[in-house]
Amino acid sequence: MAVRIRLARVGATKRPSYRVVAIDSRRPRDGRSLEILGFYDPLTDPATVQLHAERIRDWIGRGATPSETVVRLLRQAGLDPRGQETGAVSEPKAGASEPKAAAKPRTRTRKAATTAGAKASA
Repeated sequence: MAVRIRLARVGATKRPSYRVVAIDSRRPRDGRSLEILGFYDPLTDPATVQLHAERIRDWIGRGATPSETVVRLLRQAGLDPRGQETGAVSEPKAGASEPKAAAKPRTRTRKAATTAGAKASA
């Protein structure tokens, strides 16, 4: 049995929160898990991450592989992907929460303008 440590979605419609779970890799995203290892709430500012580090270390020691998202959460919580304490808690990137620049308004090209005018007069 290949065990993965991944996220399972819980919460209401358009209000997601996730559980960090140990689960058989062949099961569906929200299927029956082997164990709940923590939770992640992306809607709070900053995002809430609570992980049971000892249980995660135990599962990784038994051969479970974390998903890419869980690896990122582990690093953010001060653990490396192998489940060991790093002591450093990484801060979110500075540009991650800044709004994107507004796109330029589209203008019709000369060809499109003449084509639209020709269709209107026909």
